[in-house]
Amino acid sequence: MNDTTQRPPLPDHLSTDPRSPHYVESVFEHDVGIRFNGAERMDVAEYCVSEGWVRVPAGKARDRKGNPLLIKIKGTVEAYYR
Repeated sequence: MNDTTQRPPLPDHLSTDPRSPHYVESVFEHDVGIRFNGAERMDVAEYCVSEGWVRVPAGKARDRKGNPLLIKIKGTVEAYYR
C-alpha cells in the first residue's frame, strides 16, 4: 500500500449514506475500519465516537423506500484506517 498520499482525519460522526449531512466522500477513498467494543465490525452504516454508538442493519428488514432499517447500538467505538 502506498502511504505517500495524505489521508483526511476521521470525523467524530460519519455515515455511509450519501444523502446524510455526515457523509464525507474523501474519507471513503481509503479503507476505514470500525472496532466496536473490541471487535471489528464490517456492517456499520453510521458511527459517532464521542457519543459511543453505531448504527447497523436490522437483519433483512427494509423501509418502504427499500433502504435497510438501522438499529443503534451503544458501546465503545474506535474508527481507524486499515
